[in-house]
Amino acid sequence: MTRTAGVAEVTDADFTAEVIESGLPVLVEFTADWCPPCRQMAPVLGALAAETSGRLKVVQLNVDANPVTTNAYKVLSMPTFMVFRDGEPVRAMVGARPRRRLLEELSDVLQDRGAH
Repeated sequence: MTRTAGVAEVTDADFTAEVIESGLPVLVEFTADWCPPCRQMAPVLGALAAETSGRLKVVQLNVDANPVTTNAYKVLSMPTFMVFRDGEPVRAMVGARPRRRLLEELSDVLQDRGAH
């Protein structure tokens, strides 16, 4: 899988530790090597990870290599973005999108952290 700077890769094996038990909200990109829109999202996710460091964890999960997690969350289209907070999926977004739109869609998740 193409590695994105600042974006960790998670697997079925470590999904619980990295995402469900994370103290920060987590944005998971369900991605695949054969998915052109997923490749388009790599620089967007890298920039987002840098911009939201300390407030949001950004990770990728390869759907082909990790069918258990992919099926558990009923992910059918790539890329699918899911936001997890306190171990629960709180938002799902399907399809590539520009960084600005992604930030807007994540604004409530990012703002909530500042209120605590």
